[in-house]
Amino acid sequence: MENQGKRAYLCFRCHSIYLLDTSQPVEMESYMNGAKFDCLLFDMDDTLYPLSLGINLACRHNIIDYMLNKLKIEESLVPKMCLDLYREYGTTMAGLKLLGYDFDCDEFHACVHGALPYEKLKPNPVLRNLLLSLPQRKIIFTNSDEAHAVTVLKKMGLEGCFDGIICFETLNQPSHDSTSGKRILCKPSLESMEAVVEIAKLDPKKTVFFDDSPRNIASGKAAGFHTVIVGSSALLPGADVALESIHNIREALPELWEAAGDHVEAAVDLRSAVVAETTVLA
Repeated sequence: MENQGKRAYLCFRCHSIYLLDTSQPVEMESYMNGAKFDCLLFDMDDTLYPLSLGINLACRHNIIDYMLNKLKIEESLVPKMCLDLYREYGTTMAGLKLLGYDFDCDEFHACVHGALPYEKLKPNPVLRNLLLSLPQRKIIFTNSDEAHAVTVLKKMGLEGCFDGIICFETLNQPSHDSTSGKRILCKPSLESMEAVVEIAKLDPKKTVFFDDSPRNIASGKAAGFHTVIVGSSALLPGADVALESIHNIREALPELWEAAGDHVEAAVDLRSAVVAETTVLA
């Protein structure tokens, strides 16, 4: 079999998986059975890189442009409407859909993310080595689309650090019905957290959830996750741990490495292999 000797890393979509070359088996389960945590769930934007880069602000400007130029919403209403919908529904897109605006989600994502200043994202070998040293399963959980998630990870040099990506397309499978008025599933809803548990087959009590959003953290805690607020030195409601930077994981959560022992070095060597994307036709 052509893919024998490789381990598949699911992108949690019906058509995409990632294959990680492993010439030797990694017996992860053998030392994770006794671990306190067996999965790490990471938000991506403003969590793996700092808010100060300005990607978030650029994204909001692009959303406002889309509302003005594509949806033809009155200019005086747009800035407040954009922020209010984000606060009420988790994303501005989700709010627009519920209000009945009819637009293509892929087009929205292409307009909003296509012109982002990705050049501000630089390879981060320190974070890469930190992630690869963690023996637990690691999954990205983002409200963004898959294309944006893949671009961010590539720009940061973090390909191969995660076992899967749960994104907009994962939680919102396309249908032939009109999407206007349809509810979009996204953080911070408790339903999105429960969906992730089911999709990734997680045990919430053995999962650590990292996010920069206080309301996402609150929902994650309600879902049963051990929660880590990133970008804050102070504990917020629902957070078990506060990290000023994602780089502080080892200092704040040394127990994540305790179960791995001598296996970590071998796991890092194998998981540093080249990642290749393949398409599965269903």
